[in-house]
Amino acid sequence: MFDVPVSIAAALVTGLADALHPVAGGLSTALAIVLFTMAARLVLVPLAVAAARGERTRVRLTPKVQALQKRHARNPQRLRREMAALYEAEGTTPVAGCLPMFAQVPFFMVMYRLFASATVAGHQNLLLAHTLLAAPLGQNWIGVLGGGLFSPPSLVFLGLFVLLGAVALWSSRRVTAEGPMGAVARVTPFGTVVFAAFVPLAAGLYLLTSGTWTAVERAVLQRGIVAAG
Repeated sequence: MFDVPVSIAAALVTGLADALHPVAGGLSTALAIVLFTMAARLVLVPLAVAAARGERTRVRLTPKVQALQKRHARNPQRLRREMAALYEAEGTTPVAGCLPMFAQVPFFMVMYRLFASATVAGHQNLLLAHTLLAAPLGQNWIGVLGGGLFSPPSLVFLGLFVLLGAVALWSSRRVTAEGPMGAVARVTPFGTVVFAAFVPLAAGLYLLTSGTWTAVERAVLQRGIVAAG
């Protein structure tokens, strides 16, 4: 299913790394992954704008939703119908703010497969030999722990976890939703820190870049595009 996209991604990342190598040296492949991720997120900007507007509408509807929940607390079927009618009338859904997250899953899966596959298009995957400082881009944190918690490769991962945690904290503090959905939205970003320990370092770089993009994007949309709408 992902063979063709992985082959395309391999060509793009390799080409970017080769172009960046005279300037970035050993960091060129890692930087190429960051640029690949930013390009993927740039493609999804229209979805992010639509999602931000939908989220703003959802927040505005919160008092009406709470009133419906109180009015039809003993009739779940009636409550579902009334909620569906309310969101339909406003042209949004309860999960309107999740569109970019779902849409970028294929991009993440391509990056994961690219650095988890020994071969690409029938040829040896040479990208697996590339590193970020001392850590192989195709290895996960569990795989490098054999050298010790504070070995150079492990320290690269620990640095990644710290950065992911900082981005998660920033994102969590900017959540405006209340109630159960708000609580889930505040905790969810921290899942990337745990998840990054079990995927190749390249996929962890994708998570860090994409998470940072999301945090900045939301701040910009909340202050600008959405407010203007």
